[in-house]
Amino acid sequence: MSDPRIIDVSLDERTVLKRNADIEQERKVALFDLLHENHFRPLRPASDGYEGPYKVGLRVEEGRLAIDINRADDSHIETIGLGMMRFRRSIKDYFAICDSYYQAVRQHSPQQIETIDMARRGLHNEAAELLRERLDGKIELDFDTARRLFTLICVLHIRG
Repeated sequence: MSDPRIIDVSLDERTVLKRNADIEQERKVALFDLLHENHFRPLRPASDGYEGPYKVGLRVEEGRLAIDINRADDSHIETIGLGMMRFRRSIKDYFAICDSYYQAVRQHSPQQIETIDMARRGLHNEAAELLRERLDGKIELDFDTARRLFTLICVLHIRG
Protein backbone atom coordinates (compact mmCIF):
# COMPACT_ATOMS: atom_id res chain seq x y z
CA MET A 1 0.00 0.00 0.00
CA SER A 2 1.30 3.44 -0.94
CA ASP A 3 1.75 6.08 1.79
CA PRO A 4 3.72 8.93 0.13
CA ARG A 5 4.46 11.12 3.13
CA ILE A 6 7.18 12.04 5.58
CA ILE A 7 6.72 10.80 9.14
CA ASP A 8 10.02 12.06 10.56
CA VAL A 9 12.66 14.63 9.63
CA SER A 10 16.13 14.97 11.09
CA LEU A 11 18.64 17.74 10.51
CA ASP A 12 22.37 17.24 10.73
CA GLU A 13 22.95 19.53 13.68
CA ARG A 14 26.73 19.39 13.20
CA THR A 15 26.45 21.97 10.42
CA VAL A 16 24.55 24.50 12.56
CA LEU A 17 26.81 26.70 14.65
CA LYS A 18 24.28 29.01 16.25
CA ARG A 19 20.51 29.40 16.16
CA ASN A 20 18.61 32.32 17.66
CA ALA A 21 15.12 32.04 19.17
CA ASP A 22 13.40 33.34 16.03
CA ILE A 23 15.10 30.78 13.77
CA GLU A 24 14.45 28.03 16.30
CA GLN A 25 10.75 28.93 16.22
CA GLU A 26 10.76 28.84 12.39
CA ARG A 27 12.37 25.38 12.55
CA LYS A 28 9.80 24.08 15.03
CA VAL A 29 6.85 25.43 13.04
CA ALA A 30 8.22 24.04 9.75
CA LEU A 31 8.75 20.61 11.33
CA PHE A 32 5.33 20.56 12.97
CA ASP A 33 3.52 21.66 9.81
CA LEU A 34 5.55 19.32 7.61
CA LEU A 35 4.82 16.27 9.74
CA HIS A 36 1.15 17.24 10.07
CA GLU A 37 0.54 17.42 6.32
CA ASN A 38 2.85 16.65 3.39
CA HIS A 39 3.19 14.82 0.13
CA PHE A 40 6.59 13.25 -0.55
CA ARG A 41 7.16 10.43 -3.02
CA PRO A 42 10.58 9.39 -4.31
CA LEU A 43 10.26 8.61 -8.02
CA ARG A 44 12.91 5.89 -8.17
CA PRO A 45 11.15 2.71 -7.05
CA ALA A 46 12.61 0.99 -4.00
CA SER A 47 13.97 -2.47 -4.82
CA ASP A 48 11.39 -4.09 -2.52
CA GLY A 49 8.49 -1.95 -3.78
CA TYR A 50 8.30 0.13 -0.59
CA GLU A 51 6.12 3.23 -1.14
CA GLY A 52 6.14 5.05 2.20
CA PRO A 53 5.92 6.43 4.73
CA TYR A 54 9.41 7.93 4.86
CA LYS A 55 11.90 9.23 7.35
CA VAL A 56 14.01 12.00 5.83
CA GLY A 57 17.40 13.27 6.92
CA LEU A 58 18.77 16.58 5.66
CA ARG A 59 22.46 17.42 5.74
CA VAL A 60 25.02 19.50 3.91
CA GLU A 61 28.10 17.69 2.69
CA GLU A 62 30.84 19.35 0.64
CA GLY A 63 28.52 22.17 -0.42
CA ARG A 64 25.73 19.83 -1.50
CA LEU A 65 22.41 19.09 0.11
CA ALA A 66 22.01 15.40 0.89
CA ILE A 67 18.48 14.11 1.35
CA ASP A 68 18.58 10.71 3.04
CA ILE A 69 15.39 8.76 2.44
CA ASN A 70 14.63 5.89 4.81
CA ARG A 71 11.77 3.51 5.43
CA ALA A 72 9.67 3.80 8.59
CA ASP A 73 11.94 1.13 10.16
CA ASP A 74 14.99 3.41 9.52
CA SER A 75 16.46 1.20 6.79
CA HIS A 76 18.02 3.28 4.04
CA ILE A 77 16.40 3.56 0.62
CA GLU A 78 18.49 6.19 -1.13
CA THR A 79 20.28 9.52 -0.82
CA ILE A 80 19.55 12.30 -3.25
CA GLY A 81 22.16 15.01 -3.65
CA LEU A 82 21.51 18.52 -4.87
CA GLY A 83 24.04 21.19 -5.65
CA MET A 84 23.37 24.25 -3.53
CA MET A 85 24.75 26.90 -5.89
CA ARG A 86 21.32 27.81 -7.26
CA PHE A 87 19.93 28.11 -3.71
CA ARG A 88 22.65 30.34 -2.25
CA ARG A 89 21.02 33.60 -3.30
CA SER A 90 17.58 32.48 -2.11
CA ILE A 91 18.98 31.42 1.27
CA LYS A 92 20.93 34.66 1.70
CA ASP A 93 17.94 36.80 0.72
CA TYR A 94 15.61 34.78 2.92
CA PHE A 95 17.84 35.26 5.98
CA ALA A 96 18.08 39.00 5.30
CA ILE A 97 14.34 39.47 4.95
CA CYS A 98 13.65 37.30 8.01
CA ASP A 99 15.99 39.51 10.05
CA SER A 100 14.07 42.57 8.84
CA TYR A 101 10.79 40.89 9.67
CA TYR A 102 11.83 39.94 13.21
CA GLN A 103 13.06 43.49 13.85
CA ALA A 104 9.84 44.95 12.43
CA VAL A 105 7.71 42.75 14.69
CA ARG A 106 9.50 44.26 17.68
CA GLN A 107 9.66 47.89 16.52
CA HIS A 108 7.28 48.82 13.69
CA SER A 109 3.64 49.29 12.80
CA PRO A 110 1.41 46.45 11.61
CA GLN A 111 1.44 47.93 8.08
CA GLN A 112 5.25 47.85 7.93
CA ILE A 113 5.27 44.32 9.28
CA GLU A 114 2.74 43.23 6.66
CA THR A 115 4.81 44.73 3.84
CA ILE A 116 7.95 42.92 4.96
CA ASP A 117 6.01 39.69 5.54
CA MET A 118 4.61 39.80 1.99
CA ALA A 119 8.16 40.12 0.63
CA ARG A 120 9.30 37.28 2.88
CA ARG A 121 6.49 35.03 1.67
CA GLY A 122 7.30 35.89 -1.94
CA LEU A 123 10.95 34.89 -1.51
CA HIS A 124 9.91 31.74 0.31
CA ASN A 125 7.49 30.81 -2.48
CA GLU A 126 10.14 31.37 -5.18
CA ALA A 127 12.61 29.18 -3.29
CA ALA A 128 9.99 26.45 -2.84
CA GLU A 129 9.35 26.43 -6.59
CA LEU A 130 13.10 26.25 -7.22
CA LEU A 131 13.34 23.26 -4.86
CA ARG A 132 10.47 21.52 -6.66
CA GLU A 133 12.18 22.22 -9.99
CA ARG A 134 15.51 20.83 -8.77
CA LEU A 135 13.81 17.70 -7.42
CA ASP A 136 11.80 17.14 -10.60
CA GLY A 137 12.25 13.57 -11.73
CA LYS A 138 13.65 12.58 -8.31
CA ILE A 139 10.98 13.36 -5.72
CA GLU A 140 7.36 14.35 -6.16
CA LEU A 141 6.30 16.85 -3.52
CA ASP A 142 3.58 19.42 -3.15
CA PHE A 143 4.17 23.16 -2.82
CA ASP A 144 3.63 23.34 0.97
CA THR A 145 6.05 20.46 1.54
CA ALA A 146 8.64 22.24 -0.60
CA ARG A 147 8.17 25.48 1.41
CA ARG A 148 8.70 23.70 4.71
CA LEU A 149 11.70 21.76 3.43
CA PHE A 150 13.24 25.02 2.18
CA THR A 151 12.88 26.48 5.69
CA LEU A 152 14.74 23.47 7.09
CA ILE A 153 17.42 23.75 4.40
CA CYS A 154 17.94 27.37 5.47
CA VAL A 155 18.37 26.27 9.08
CA LEU A 156 21.17 23.95 7.94
CA HIS A 157 23.01 26.96 6.47
CA ILE A 158 23.23 29.08 9.63
CA ARG A 159 26.88 29.88 10.23
CA GLY A 160 26.91 31.82 13.49
